[in-house]
Order: sequence, then structure tokens, then C-alpha cells
Amino acid sequence: MTDQQWQCVYSAGNSLEAYSLKGLLENAGISVRLTGEALAAAAGELPMSVVEVQLWVIGLQWQQALVVIENYLRNDYLDWHCDHCGEVNQGQFELCWHCQHDRDG
Repeated sequence: MTDQQWQCVYSAGNSLEAYSLKGLLENAGISVRLTGEALAAAAGELPMSVVEVQLWVIGLQWQQALVVIENYLRNDYLDWHCDHCGEVNQGQFELCWHCQHDRDG
């Protein structure tokens, strides 16, 4: 396996979790592909392990991706207040849920 091949780094329980993690990884400069999204419509008829959405990263970025995912799973993120509208946001998010402004902007 080379550093340019894609490797599965995480199997998310649903599309929402997958896209949240995808955003975290991309924010860290990691290229991400999702697979299995189309199978979510079959939830309830197929085993859950089949309908999980998988996150894939380039082998060269795999270790960096693991660190981001471990932090996500530990939930070490601190809540933050949006500078634009004042809303409280959960720490793992980079955009305000209320006004969509960047965390740092």
C-alpha cells in the first residue's frame, strides 16, 4: 500500500456524523471521501454495519486523520460563542449553527 492510496479511517453511524467528521478533517487540511451514503436509504432492511458511511483518507494523511477523529471521540472540544451573533456553539463545529459565520471570524 502506498501513501497515495485511500484508506478507511472511520465508519460513521449515519450521514450526519460522517459529514461532521468530514468537515473537521477538511478543516485540518485532510482530503476526505465518503462511501456508503446511498445505502442509508436501506436502513432498517440491512444490517447497520452495511449502511455505515465510511470516511476514507489518503494514506499519507491517515495518522493525522486519526488524531482528529480521536479528539472528536473524546469530545475535548470546548463550546464557543459566535463573535457575530453571540450564540453558543459546540466546540467541534467551525461554523455558527445560527448565523453560519466562521468560528474565528
